[in-house]
Amino acid sequence: MASVHESLYFNPMMTNGVVHANVFGIKDWVTPYKIAVLVLLNEMGHRAEGAVSLMERRRLNQLLLPLLQGPDITLSKLYKLIEDSCPQLANSVEIRIKLMAEGELKDMEQFFDDLTDSFSGTEPVVHKTSVVGLFLRHMILAYSKLSFSQVFKLYTALQQYFQNREKKMAEDAEMEAAGREEEESRMEKEELDVSVREEEVSCSGPLSQKQAEFFLSQQASLLKNDETKALTPASLQKELNNLLKFNPDFAEAHYLSYLNNLRVQDVFSSTHSLLHYFDRLILTGAESKSNGEEGYGRSLRYAALNLAALHCRFGHYQQAELALQEAIRIAQESNDHVCLQHCLSWLYVLGQKRADSHVLLEHSVKKAVHFGLPYLASLGIQSLVQQRAFAGKTANKLMDALKDSDLLHWKHSLSELIDISIAQKTAIWRLYGRSTMALQQAQMLLSMNSLESVNAGVQQNNTESFAVALCHLAELHAEQLWMLCDQKIQFDKAMNDGKYHLADSLVTGITALNSIEGVYRKAVVLQAQNQMSEAHKLLQKLLSYCERLKNTEMVISVLLSVAELYWHSSSPTIALPVLLQALALAKEYRLQYLASETVLNLAFAQLILGIPEQALTLLHMAIEPILADGAILDKGRAMFLVAKCQVASAASYEPVKKVEALESAVENLNEAKNYFAKVDCKERIRDVVYFQARLYHTLGRTQERNRCAMLFRQLHQELPSHGVPLINHL
Repeated sequence: MASVHESLYFNPMMTNGVVHANVFGIKDWVTPYKIAVLVLLNEMGHRAEGAVSLMERRRLNQLLLPLLQGPDITLSKLYKLIEDSCPQLANSVEIRIKLMAEGELKDMEQFFDDLTDSFSGTEPVVHKTSVVGLFLRHMILAYSKLSFSQVFKLYTALQQYFQNREKKMAEDAEMEAAGREEEESRMEKEELDVSVREEEVSCSGPLSQKQAEFFLSQQASLLKNDETKALTPASLQKELNNLLKFNPDFAEAHYLSYLNNLRVQDVFSSTHSLLHYFDRLILTGAESKSNGEEGYGRSLRYAALNLAALHCRFGHYQQAELALQEAIRIAQESNDHVCLQHCLSWLYVLGQKRADSHVLLEHSVKKAVHFGLPYLASLGIQSLVQQRAFAGKTANKLMDALKDSDLLHWKHSLSELIDISIAQKTAIWRLYGRSTMALQQAQMLLSMNSLESVNAGVQQNNTESFAVALCHLAELHAEQLWMLCDQKIQFDKAMNDGKYHLADSLVTGITALNSIEGVYRKAVVLQAQNQMSEAHKLLQKLLSYCERLKNTEMVISVLLSVAELYWHSSSPTIALPVLLQALALAKEYRLQYLASETVLNLAFAQLILGIPEQALTLLHMAIEPILADGAILDKGRAMFLVAKCQVASAASYEPVKKVEALESAVENLNEAKNYFAKVDCKERIRDVVYFQARLYHTLGRTQERNRCAMLFRQLHQELPSHGVPLINHL
C-alpha cells in the first residue's frame, strides 16, 4: 500500500486546483496581438443578429476566454482559430487588420476612438462589467496612457506582426512549388523559423498580470491533475525563466519552478526554487499585508515545513528532521496550531518504523479533529487503518474506520481524499484475499475519476490513487487469467485421463472466473458421461446466449459439440447441417483453425455415414493446417481419423492394395499414438492400441497383435469404460 501522506505538501498557490497568484508590478498594455483580438471583438459586436449562426456564436464565445487570458500568439494561428469557429468572421478580421497595417498611423488611432462607442447607448453592445467589457476598458485606458513615441512603436510592431504572417504565407507557397526533397528540407527549416518568430512575438516582453495568472493557473492545475498535458519540464522552465527575467521577485513563478523540478527529481534546483519562493514572499511583504506582523513568521515556518517535506521525498531523512524541528520551534513561538498539526503528521511519516508511532498518529488525529482540520484528520485515520491492517486487525473494523473518514470527505468535498480512501479499500481487500471486493473498489475509483473533470477539460487520472487502482487491476486480471488457464489445463488433463468426476469438480472454478467457459465445460463433461439430453439442453441455451453476444468463437465450439452429440446418438445425418453452419461461420470470420477442425468433424460424419473415400478427400484439405498449427491432441485425432478412413476404404480394394492400405493405416496409428503419449492421453491411446491389435490380426502379425492387446488390457483395467462404440468417438 502506498503512503497516504503524499498529499501533505503545503502548496500556497493552489486551492481546489486554482492558483492564486499576484504578479507584482506587471500591468496590462497593448500589443499587436491584443489589437487583433480587439478587431475580432469589434467585428463580433457589429454583426447583425442573423449574420452569425447560433452554433458559430457559441464556438466564438468559447474561444474568447483563452484568447483574452492566454499569451500572445502569431497572427496565422489566431486566424486559424477564428476560421475554425466562424470562417466568414475570420475573413472580415483579416481584411480589417490588413487595412490598418498597410494604412497609416491615424487608422489605428481611429480604431481605438471607435472602440468607446461599444459602451454608448441605452443598450450597449458590450457591458462595462463583463469580461469582454473589462478587457476593452483596460486596453483603451492603456492606449490612452501611451506617449506619441510609444504609439508609433506599437504601430510599427503591428506592421511587423502582420508582415510576419505574410512572409510565412509566401514561404508556404514556395514550398508547395518545390520538389519533395526540397519540400522536406524547407519544412524542417520553416518549423524552426516559425518557432523562433512565435517566441519573438509572444516573449518579446513580459506577460501581463492576467496572462501570467492564467499561465500559472493552467500549468499548476495540469501538473496536479494531468501532467502529460502540461508543458514538458524543459519548456515550462524556459517560460518560467522568461517570466523571472522581467520580474525576479515573482514569488509564485519560483514555486511553480519548484513543482516543475520535482517532476524530474532535481533535488538541487527544487530546493533552490523553494527557498527563492519564500525569500521573495518575505521580501515583497505579501504575507505581512495579508496577515499583519504575523506574516513574516508564517513564511519562515512554512518554508521550513516545505523544506522538510522536500528532503523526506528525496530520502534525506536526517535533513528533513532538522528542518521539521525548526518549523516546530517557530510554530510553537507563534502558537500556530495548524502548522503544528502539519508538523505532527510529518513526524509520524519520519518515524513510521518506531514501535510507538501509532500513539503519535492517534494524537495527531485527535488534535486535527479538535482544531477543525478535516484533511489532516482523514489522512491520519487512513494511516491508522493502513497500520492496523498490517497488524492483522479484522476487516470489518478497518472498513468502519474508513467509513468515518468518508463522511469527512463528503461533508467537506475532499474529492482527492475520496480517491485515496477507495484506493486504500482496494489494497485492504487485496491484503485479506478478497479479490472480488478489491476489483469492485478499483473499478469504482476509475469510474469516479473518469466522471470528475477539472479545469481546462482535464481528467484527474494521474494521481497516486489512480495509479494504485490500475496496478491492483492489472494484478487481479493477471491472477484471474493465470487461474483460468490453470483450471482449463487441469480440466483437459482430467478429461484426457477419463477422470470425468475430477473434471466435473473443476467446472465450478472455471465458471467463477468465466461463466460462458464454465457452462461449455459442464456440457462437455455431461456428454462424456453419456448424459446426452442434459448436455443438449445446456448447449442449446449456451448457443442462444453466445449468438446474442456475437461470441463467434464460442458459437462454433458449441456447434461442434452439438454435432458430436448427434453422432453419439447415432444421428449423423442431423449433425451435417450443424457442421456446415459452423464451417460457414469459421470461414466468414476467417477462423482458419476452427474451420479445419470443423472439416475434421465433417470427415468423421461422412465416415459414419459409410462414405470413407469422400471423408479422406476432406481430410486432405484440413489436415495440413492442423499438423502445422494445431494442438498435439488435435494432431493425434487427425491421424487417428485418417487411419480409420483408410481401413474403411480398404474394404473394397484388391487383396494386395488392401494390405498396403492397412500397413499405411498402422503407420498413421503409430503417429497418432505418439501424439497422444506426449499429452499423456491414456484414453485415446487405449483406443489406438485396440485398433492396432485388430489390424495386426488381419495382417497376420501375431507378435505385434499380442503386444497391443496386452497394452490395451492394462489401460482398460486402469481406465473406466465410457460405453461408446469406438467408431463413434473422434
